Amino acid sequence: MSRKNTRQTGTRARIAAAAARLMAEDGIDDFALAKRKAARQLGATDAQALPTNDEIEAELNAYRALYEPEEHAERIAELRGIALDAMCALEHFRPYLTGPVLKGTAGPYAGIELQLFPESPKDVEIYLLDRNIPYATQEGRRFSGDRAHAVSVLTLAWRGAPLKLSVYDPRDERMALKTSQAGRVMDRAGIAEVGALLRYAAGSA
Repeated sequence: MSRKNTRQTGTRARIAAAAARLMAEDGIDDFALAKRKAARQLGATDAQALPTNDEIEAELNAYRALYEPEEHAERIAELRGIALDAMCALEHFRPYLTGPVLKGTAGPYAGIELQLFPESPKDVEIYLLDRNIPYATQEGRRFSGDRAHAVSVLTLAWRGAPLKLSVYDPRDERMALKTSQAGRVMDRAGIAEVGALLRYAAGSA
């Protein structure tokens, strides 16, 4: 390995560790943001030295296993329990849990992310309005292959936790969805799978 490649590898490792600390201690859930902040802190300017999300996630898991194993496990179980409650309430819209709560990397201020696939996007808003649940809405984009999918993103509070609902066309349910064109396919879990995760965690405690 050349001296340049060795230097880049060392820089990548330092940035990954610093980004993991930012995510764990400051509650940052955006890998790209944590990566940029860590690089600035370390004075790194070589784009090739930036770590991948997988590298940061490995450092994040190692950090939490070392410094906050019980606290983090309890936080994830609590958020997954709230997610399951919301999913059961929204079962008619075919909900799936995704994001940091599913992956087990959620920080102290993380929100719960659900994907919904209703027959009509307006059905979800009508459901919330009928129950006097306040929410905010914005437009977002998700990707499948080279195709962009427009989605409505509703944000609200559920049992005191931030909840983000990404409302898709029902035809998108069978597609491998990503948050960016070049990004990874988003993992997701249905009601039965989230329930199994909670039972497994309870049995392991």
